[in-house]
Amino acid sequence: MKTVLITGATDGIGLETVKMLGKEGHNIIIHGRSKAKLDNIKGALEAQYPASRFAAVQADLSLFDDVKQLAVQVKAKYKHLDVLINNAGVFTLENPITTAGLDARFMVNTIAPYMLTLALIDVMNVQSRVVNVSSAAQAPINFLALKGEATLADGAAYAQSKLAITMWTQFLGEKYRGHGPKMVSVNPKSLLGSKMVKSAYGITGGDLTLGAQIFKDAAFSERFAEVSGEYFDNDHNTFAQPHPFANDPTHLTKLIEEMEAIISSH
Repeated sequence: MKTVLITGATDGIGLETVKMLGKEGHNIIIHGRSKAKLDNIKGALEAQYPASRFAAVQADLSLFDDVKQLAVQVKAKYKHLDVLINNAGVFTLENPITTAGLDARFMVNTIAPYMLTLALIDVMNVQSRVVNVSSAAQAPINFLALKGEATLADGAAYAQSKLAITMWTQFLGEKYRGHGPKMVSVNPKSLLGSKMVKSAYGITGGDLTLGAQIFKDAAFSERFAEVSGEYFDNDHNTFAQPHPFANDPTHLTKLIEEMEAIISSH
C-alpha cells in the first residue's frame, strides 16, 4: 500500500487516476479547491473502492498561504509520501490575476507545484516519485508575465506555464538525483476530454483513462524507475526533448531565481 497525493483530483484526469489507483488498495490523498465537492467525491470513492483509504485536503493553489497549509496538513498526517502527482492546472479563467497580483496560470500550474514539492521533499525518499503534469503546448517563458508584470492570453500563459513546470522538473530532478525522489514531467496526451479541454477548445476530447494510465505508469512502473527530471510525451509514447527554450541553462537559472524571489516575497 503506497501513499499517494494527487492535486486537482476532483475531476478530469486527476479523478480518473484516483479511481484507477483506488482499485489497487492505496492511501490516496485527494486535493481539490471546493470542500463540498471533495467531501462528496471522497464519500463516493470510499463506497466504490473499499480496498483503498482516502483522505481529502482542501486548498486554493492560487493562494500562497493555502499551498503552504496543504503541505502542513499532509505532513501532519503522513510521515512518508511515496508519490506526489502535481496534476492541478488552469487554462481559462474569468479573472486570471491572483490576490497577490500574479498570473493564476503561472501560480497554479508552475509555482504552487514547485512550492509543494519542496515543502514535501523531507517526507519523500529515493524510492518516492514526483509526477508533474506538462503538456505538448509549450512556449518560451515571458519572465515579466511570470512575475505578474505583463498580461498574456490564455493559450500563451498555459503553454508558458507548462514549459516552466517541465523546466523546473529538470532542475529538481537533477538536484535530488540519487538522494531524493525521482521526478518526471508528463504530457498525458493532447486534448483528452477534461473539463479544461472542453472549456478551452469546445470539444469533447479523448479518453481520460489514457492520461490516467500514463500517470499510474509514471508513479509505479519500472519504465520510470530511474528518471531524474526527464520529459515524457505520451502523444508519442516516449521520453522526448521539451521546447528548445528549455535547453538553455541561462533560461533555467533565471526561471528558478525568479520563482524563488516570488515565493520569498510572499
